[in-house]
Amino acid sequence: GTVERLMALFGAQAYVRVKPPLVEFEESLLTGAGAAMARHSFRLMDPVSQRMLALRPDMTLQVARIAAVRLRNAQRPLRLCYAGQVVRIVGDALRSARQFGQLGCELIGSAAVEADVEAVLLAASSLVEIGAAGLSVDLSSPTLAASIIDAAGLAPELAKPLRAALDRKDAAAVASLGGTVAGTLGILLRESGEARRALTALTKIDLPARAEEDAQRLREVVDAVQARAPELSLTVDLVENRGFEYHIGLCFTLFARGVRGELGRGGRYLAGGDFTGGAGEPATGFTLYTD
Repeated sequence: GTVERLMALFGAQAYVRVKPPLVEFEESLLTGAGAAMARHSFRLMDPVSQRMLALRPDMTLQVARIAAVRLRNAQRPLRLCYAGQVVRIVGDALRSARQFGQLGCELIGSAAVEADVEAVLLAASSLVEIGAAGLSVDLSSPTLAASIIDAAGLAPELAKPLRAALDRKDAAAVASLGGTVAGTLGILLRESGEARRALTALTKIDLPARAEEDAQRLREVVDAVQARAPELSLTVDLVENRGFEYHIGLCFTLFARGVRGELGRGGRYLAGGDFTGGAGEPATGFTLYTD
């Protein structure tokens, strides 16, 4: 089947398959970064220990824990892949099913641009391999717009609706709420889209230090991906400011022509700090949805 073909592809790129459990103790599954997934999770009581269990709503964080605990002494960067079913309390607008398949890869222990590029190219080439046509990858960096808002020192009662207006791509609301950064955020809204155009617009804006780092990372990843996969359509969303669940750095979403909704998503996160007591390791990866 398609899943086995993809797992073979990942294996050929030196990704080793791990098989996390479907049910885990709640404190293992839903602490730290996993807290972002708690509201999606079904819970049940373990009749033996009287402790709460949760059905996994996502597999990335399980893989991160395997890396942090069972594979803590393995050489980095660590390349792991997985496939399995996840269960969520409610479906979302694009995926109404409450149970669906996920498969993907995690590259743990590298903060390098090269790791981001590997994740984007492997996700895209895998989808092309199984017949996705008209593939496009949308890149974003959730801390870019967020750090511009933070640097402006807006009151929380303005910053919160401003972030929501960015999510809705509501230019009028951004203009009225943005204060001193309304102009900058307006440019980011207008210029989001084709990657080169978006990145050119960024060079003309005076960005706070953190946002400048994000812009530089986006540039380096776009350059490297375009050099190796010139046929791949790349767009950049400059105002995405939430990240996906637990992501904290460069993110990407995969779309194909004629398919409603996303085929998969990926990005940077910190792996395993919740289980080791440290800050966690830099990691990136992606998840594809088998439906």
